[in-house]
Amino acid sequence: MTSAQPVPTTVNLAITGASGAQYGLRLLQCLVAAGCSVNVMVSRAAQVVIATETELSLPGSVSGMQEVLGRYAAAKPGQVRVFGREDWFAPPASGSGEKAPLVICPCSTGTLSALATGASNNLIERAGDVALKERRPLILVTREMPLSEVHLDNMLRLTRMGAVVMPASPGFYHRPVSVADLVDFVVARILDHLNLPQTLVPRWGRNRDDDPAGT
Repeated sequence: MTSAQPVPTTVNLAITGASGAQYGLRLLQCLVAAGCSVNVMVSRAAQVVIATETELSLPGSVSGMQEVLGRYAAAKPGQVRVFGREDWFAPPASGSGEKAPLVICPCSTGTLSALATGASNNLIERAGDVALKERRPLILVTREMPLSEVHLDNMLRLTRMGAVVMPASPGFYHRPVSVADLVDFVVARILDHLNLPQTLVPRWGRNRDDDPAGT
Protein backbone atom coordinates (compact mmCIF):
# COMPACT_ATOMS: atom_id res chain seq x y z
CA MET A 1 0.00 0.00 0.00
CA THR A 2 1.15 3.54 -0.68
CA SER A 3 0.35 6.93 0.79
CA ALA A 4 -1.78 7.60 -2.31
CA GLN A 5 -4.29 5.04 -1.06
CA PRO A 6 -7.29 6.80 0.48
CA VAL A 7 -7.88 6.46 4.20
CA PRO A 8 -10.81 4.05 4.64
CA THR A 9 -13.89 5.13 6.55
CA THR A 10 -15.26 1.58 6.57
CA VAL A 11 -13.31 -1.65 6.99
CA ASN A 12 -14.62 -5.18 6.57
CA LEU A 13 -13.13 -7.47 9.22
CA ALA A 14 -13.46 -11.25 9.20
CA ILE A 15 -12.26 -13.42 12.08
CA THR A 16 -11.85 -17.10 11.22
CA GLY A 17 -10.91 -20.19 13.20
CA ALA A 18 -7.12 -20.03 13.15
CA SER A 19 -5.35 -19.55 16.46
CA GLY A 20 -4.59 -15.90 17.13
CA ALA A 21 -8.01 -14.47 17.95
CA GLN A 22 -6.23 -11.72 19.89
CA TYR A 23 -4.98 -10.21 16.63
CA GLY A 24 -8.48 -9.79 15.23
CA LEU A 25 -9.95 -8.47 18.46
CA ARG A 26 -7.15 -5.96 18.96
CA LEU A 27 -7.48 -4.83 15.35
CA LEU A 28 -11.19 -4.24 15.93
CA GLN A 29 -10.37 -1.99 18.89
CA CYS A 30 -7.86 -0.01 16.84
CA LEU A 31 -10.18 0.40 13.86
CA VAL A 32 -12.90 1.74 16.12
CA ALA A 33 -10.43 4.08 17.83
CA ALA A 34 -9.42 5.36 14.38
CA GLY A 35 -13.03 6.30 13.71
CA CYS A 36 -13.77 3.59 11.16
CA SER A 37 -17.09 1.85 10.78
CA VAL A 38 -16.43 -1.89 10.94
CA ASN A 39 -18.44 -4.66 9.29
CA VAL A 40 -17.57 -7.80 11.26
CA MET A 41 -17.91 -11.43 10.21
CA VAL A 42 -17.08 -14.22 12.65
CA SER A 43 -16.93 -17.87 11.65
CA ARG A 44 -18.29 -20.60 13.88
CA ALA A 45 -14.80 -21.94 14.45
CA ALA A 46 -13.64 -18.46 15.41
CA GLN A 47 -16.25 -18.33 18.17
CA VAL A 48 -14.72 -21.49 19.64
CA VAL A 49 -11.18 -20.13 19.34
CA ILE A 50 -12.11 -16.79 20.91
CA ALA A 51 -13.65 -18.57 23.90
CA THR A 52 -10.55 -20.78 24.17
CA GLU A 53 -7.85 -18.12 23.80
CA THR A 54 -9.44 -15.12 25.48
CA GLU A 55 -11.82 -14.28 28.31
CA LEU A 56 -14.38 -13.06 25.77
CA SER A 57 -17.36 -15.29 25.05
CA LEU A 58 -19.51 -14.46 22.04
CA PRO A 59 -23.21 -15.33 22.08
CA GLY A 60 -24.67 -17.33 19.23
CA SER A 61 -27.00 -14.64 17.93
CA VAL A 62 -25.78 -11.96 15.54
CA SER A 63 -27.40 -9.20 17.59
CA GLY A 64 -25.84 -10.49 20.79
CA MET A 65 -22.44 -10.78 19.16
CA GLN A 66 -22.73 -7.24 17.85
CA GLU A 67 -23.52 -5.93 21.32
CA VAL A 68 -20.59 -7.76 22.92
CA LEU A 69 -18.05 -6.76 20.26
CA GLY A 70 -19.26 -3.18 20.18
CA ARG A 71 -18.84 -2.92 23.93
CA TYR A 72 -15.45 -4.67 23.79
CA ALA A 73 -14.17 -2.16 21.24
CA ALA A 74 -15.77 0.85 22.97
CA ALA A 75 -17.64 1.60 19.77
CA LYS A 76 -20.24 4.26 19.21
CA PRO A 77 -23.78 3.08 18.40
CA GLY A 78 -23.83 1.62 14.90
CA GLN A 79 -20.05 1.79 14.48
CA VAL A 80 -19.64 -2.00 14.69
CA ARG A 81 -22.05 -4.15 12.69
CA VAL A 82 -21.96 -7.94 12.74
CA PHE A 83 -23.28 -10.07 9.90
CA GLY A 84 -24.19 -13.76 9.89
CA ARG A 85 -22.42 -16.40 7.83
CA GLU A 86 -25.20 -16.50 5.21
CA ASP A 87 -26.30 -12.87 5.20
CA TRP A 88 -26.05 -12.34 1.46
CA PHE A 89 -27.49 -8.83 1.76
CA ALA A 90 -24.53 -7.67 3.87
CA PRO A 91 -22.46 -4.90 2.21
CA PRO A 92 -19.31 -7.08 1.85
CA ALA A 93 -21.27 -9.64 -0.19
CA SER A 94 -21.57 -7.55 -3.34
CA GLY A 95 -19.34 -5.53 -5.62
CA SER A 96 -22.01 -2.82 -5.58
CA GLY A 97 -21.61 -2.49 -1.82
CA GLU A 98 -19.38 0.08 -0.17
CA LYS A 99 -15.81 -0.03 -1.49
CA ALA A 100 -14.16 -1.05 1.75
CA PRO A 101 -10.96 -3.05 2.29
CA LEU A 102 -11.24 -6.53 3.77
CA VAL A 103 -8.96 -7.90 6.47
CA ILE A 104 -9.24 -11.56 7.45
CA CYS A 105 -7.51 -11.75 10.81
CA PRO A 106 -6.64 -14.40 11.65
CA CYS A 107 -7.06 -16.23 8.36
CA SER A 108 -7.33 -20.01 8.58
CA THR A 109 -5.75 -22.19 5.92
CA GLY A 110 -9.23 -23.44 5.08
CA THR A 111 -10.32 -19.89 4.29
CA LEU A 112 -7.08 -19.39 2.37
CA SER A 113 -7.90 -22.43 0.23
CA ALA A 114 -11.47 -21.29 -0.39
CA LEU A 115 -10.33 -17.86 -1.57
CA ALA A 116 -7.63 -19.32 -3.80
CA THR A 117 -10.17 -21.56 -5.55
CA GLY A 118 -13.02 -19.06 -5.77
CA ALA A 119 -15.36 -20.80 -3.32
CA SER A 120 -18.15 -18.69 -1.84
CA ASN A 121 -19.86 -21.04 0.59
CA ASN A 122 -20.35 -18.41 3.31
CA LEU A 123 -20.23 -14.65 3.72
CA ILE A 124 -16.53 -14.52 4.62
CA GLU A 125 -15.55 -16.44 1.49
CA ARG A 126 -17.90 -14.36 -0.62
CA ALA A 127 -16.48 -11.14 0.82
CA GLY A 128 -12.99 -12.31 -0.10
CA ASP A 129 -14.14 -13.21 -3.60
CA VAL A 130 -15.67 -9.75 -4.00
CA ALA A 131 -12.50 -8.04 -2.79
CA LEU A 132 -10.44 -9.95 -5.35
CA LYS A 133 -12.74 -9.41 -8.31
CA GLU A 134 -13.22 -5.72 -7.51
CA ARG A 135 -9.46 -5.23 -6.95
CA ARG A 136 -10.05 -3.95 -3.42
CA PRO A 137 -7.44 -4.22 -0.67
CA LEU A 138 -7.46 -7.72 0.81
CA ILE A 139 -5.19 -8.53 3.75
CA LEU A 140 -4.88 -12.14 4.89
CA VAL A 141 -3.30 -12.54 8.32
CA THR A 142 -2.30 -16.19 8.33
CA ARG A 143 -0.94 -17.88 11.43
CA GLU A 144 -0.51 -21.61 10.68
CA MET A 145 2.93 -23.22 10.88
CA PRO A 146 4.68 -25.12 9.49
CA LEU A 147 3.29 -24.52 6.01
CA SER A 148 2.58 -27.32 3.57
CA GLU A 149 3.05 -27.04 -0.18
CA VAL A 150 -0.71 -26.56 -0.47
CA HIS A 151 -0.63 -23.58 1.90
CA LEU A 152 2.33 -22.00 0.12
CA ASP A 153 0.78 -22.53 -3.29
CA ASN A 154 -2.48 -20.90 -2.16
CA MET A 155 -0.56 -17.95 -0.73
CA LEU A 156 1.31 -17.50 -4.00
CA ARG A 157 -1.89 -17.69 -6.03
CA LEU A 158 -3.63 -15.11 -3.85
CA THR A 159 -0.62 -12.80 -3.89
CA ARG A 160 -0.66 -12.92 -7.68
CA MET A 161 -4.38 -12.05 -7.55
CA GLY A 162 -3.58 -8.91 -5.58
CA ALA A 163 -4.05 -9.97 -1.97
CA VAL A 164 -1.49 -9.12 0.71
CA VAL A 165 -0.53 -12.22 2.69
CA MET A 166 0.68 -11.02 6.07
CA PRO A 167 1.64 -13.88 8.41
CA ALA A 168 1.25 -13.05 12.08
CA SER A 169 5.02 -12.99 12.64
CA PRO A 170 5.84 -10.22 15.11
CA GLY A 171 9.28 -8.65 15.19
CA PHE A 172 11.29 -8.07 18.33
CA TYR A 173 13.26 -4.91 17.58
CA HIS A 174 10.71 -2.89 19.57
CA ARG A 175 11.72 -4.95 22.62
CA PRO A 176 8.36 -6.40 23.59
CA VAL A 177 7.79 -7.14 27.26
CA SER A 178 4.33 -8.71 26.98
CA VAL A 179 2.13 -10.76 24.69
CA ALA A 180 0.14 -7.58 24.07
CA ASP A 181 3.27 -5.95 22.65
CA LEU A 182 3.66 -8.80 20.16
CA VAL A 183 0.02 -8.56 19.14
CA ASP A 184 0.34 -4.80 18.68
CA PHE A 185 3.32 -5.26 16.37
CA VAL A 186 1.23 -7.26 13.90
CA VAL A 187 -1.81 -5.00 14.25
CA ALA A 188 0.38 -1.95 13.60
CA ARG A 189 1.55 -3.44 10.31
CA ILE A 190 -2.06 -4.11 9.30
CA LEU A 191 -3.00 -0.51 10.07
CA ASP A 192 -0.04 0.65 7.96
CA HIS A 193 -1.35 -1.31 4.99
CA LEU A 194 -4.80 0.19 5.50
CA ASN A 195 -3.21 3.66 5.45
CA LEU A 196 -4.46 4.31 8.97
CA PRO A 197 -2.31 6.10 11.56
CA GLN A 198 -0.91 4.04 14.40
CA THR A 199 1.12 4.69 17.53
CA LEU A 200 1.32 1.09 18.70
CA VAL A 201 4.90 0.53 17.60
CA PRO A 202 7.63 3.12 16.86
CA ARG A 203 8.70 3.47 13.24
CA TRP A 204 11.90 1.72 12.22
CA GLY A 205 14.80 4.13 12.74
CA ARG A 206 12.70 6.59 14.73
CA ASN A 207 14.76 6.05 17.89
CA ARG A 208 18.10 5.64 16.17
CA ASP A 209 19.55 8.76 17.81
CA ASP A 210 18.92 7.15 21.21
CA ASP A 211 21.57 4.54 20.38
CA PRO A 212 24.37 6.14 18.30
CA ALA A 213 26.38 2.91 18.26
CA GLY A 214 23.48 1.04 16.64
CA THR A 215 23.76 -1.78 19.15
